[in-house]
Amino acid sequence: MEFVNNIAVLCGCAAEPPKYSHTGGSEDYVTFPLEVERLSGAFDRINVVARASMLKSLELTGATRLYVEGEVRSFNNKSGEGSRLVVTVFARELRFSDGPDENSVRLRGVLCKPPTLRRTPMGRQICDIMLAVNRRYGRSDYLPCIAWGRVAQELSERSVGDGVSLNGRIQSRGYIKATPDGSEERTAYEVSVISLIEDN
Repeated sequence: MEFVNNIAVLCGCAAEPPKYSHTGGSEDYVTFPLEVERLSGAFDRINVVARASMLKSLELTGATRLYVEGEVRSFNNKSGEGSRLVVTVFARELRFSDGPDENSVRLRGVLCKPPTLRRTPMGRQICDIMLAVNRRYGRSDYLPCIAWGRVAQELSERSVGDGVSLNGRIQSRGYIKATPDGSEERTAYEVSVISLIEDN
């Protein structure tokens, strides 16, 4: 099987009805949050972007279980509201599903910043990386990734420009952002690295 640079597979519950996102070319696009349960019982809330035409036949409403296959995408939010780097899943396939919750990502890209290795108060190693993943038509997505333990140590030994292939999942986490108007609750998105893949 050919290794694709960027593939995401999700199965979960649409938390809200879709709303208009943007127009590209002659197509309208919509976005909606998909909630996927972790093994721990917590939920990741992942924003999905899809062609409006894909949803017309589904009559999507809130609390609908969906299977989504697509790519992890990123863009810089220049509106000044919310997170600066926005991470979404661009849907290439979308259908109803009664299957179990699923959240899996496979990426192949290049390190575009030096890895940052740190330790938790309990002594566990964590490594943050930024992975540049090429699209089909010359653009790249810049995806924040986080790894723990042995995988964190291995990634920390890589350098800018090194190729990295990985399996993981998309996770969302809330944080408090201090602003001139006070504190705001925001959500950060990143790929949690489960394992590294040795390319043949």
